[in-house]
Amino acid sequence: MRAAGHAEDASNDWSLLLRIRQRDEAALSELYDRYSGLVYSQAHRILRDAGAAEEVLQDLFYQVWRTAERFDPSRGSLAGWLLVAARNRAISRLRGSSGRFEEPEENGVALSASLENSSTQNLLLEKVRTVMDSLPPAQREAVEFAYFEGMSHSEIAEKTGQPLGTIKTRIRSAMEMLKKVLS
Repeated sequence: MRAAGHAEDASNDWSLLLRIRQRDEAALSELYDRYSGLVYSQAHRILRDAGAAEEVLQDLFYQVWRTAERFDPSRGSLAGWLLVAARNRAISRLRGSSGRFEEPEENGVALSASLENSSTQNLLLEKVRTVMDSLPPAQREAVEFAYFEGMSHSEIAEKTGQPLGTIKTRIRSAMEMLKKVLS
């Protein structure tokens, strides 16, 4: 029953994208209503600036409007793509404001659940909290720096005094654990 619900939600997202390709503004509005809170929260958590987070949100949905045909549902869920894109844009914005730019690392988790209602969001957040709490402290710290503070792997290595390869391995291992739980 639950798997059928996920398939239906993904199908609904895909049908909205198909309508967006045909320039259906109502479909974009529905997609925005469904995911804007999640995207804004991701950007705000990294940027800590409401105006900048709103700009990331608007830019991202404008990109969806312009390039909906590029989204490939076989590569993951739309919610997962939106979250990774919001994170990357927020980090890029931070890099731009500090005078340096570094392409964000791609360590995303594709979400198989639709996040359109708060109960699904709460269930997903509880799963993530459980996995985060079960990680070794060094892995948890690296993930928190990368995904909640918006730090690059190099910045984490510098801050913690650990080798860059160690930081990358810790984050990769933690992300594998999250992927297993969230798949």
